[in-house]
Amino acid sequence: MQSKLNTIEDILDAHLALMATDTEAWADLLAEDVIVDFPYAPSLGRSGRLEGKSAAYNHVKTALTQMQNLTFSSVRKYPTTDPNVLWAELHGSALIPTTGRRYEQDYVVRLKVKDGKTVYYREYWNPIALTDAFDSTRNFTAE
Repeated sequence: MQSKLNTIEDILDAHLALMATDTEAWADLLAEDVIVDFPYAPSLGRSGRLEGKSAAYNHVKTALTQMQNLTFSSVRKYPTTDPNVLWAELHGSALIPTTGRRYEQDYVVRLKVKDGKTVYYREYWNPIALTDAFDSTRNFTAE
């Protein structure tokens, strides 16, 4: 898939397509020294920053074991004057098997790439949507 990624918009599309379906291929989109920030995670007692490809991969792989049928929709992309930086808004939806509840989340994402790889990813999301779906922070263990 890497050869088809000509723009940062293509890279975001690949992230969204692969994250829930092929975490190995998703990880190939990341630079070895990628930084992933979740500014609101500390409000749930979680780390707000992941450093490095393996930390990001392990986080996503663990989080996905707690969700079924994760999909993304309503994607809106906002290019910047820097062709290597993109803002986006999107909606995520999944079933949480441990609670039987739906996880419905609106995200704002900042993506930065260098040489076709993601070097920085910042994801803003609503902590209440996460705790409602998991019935508390105790049931969510993405670290």
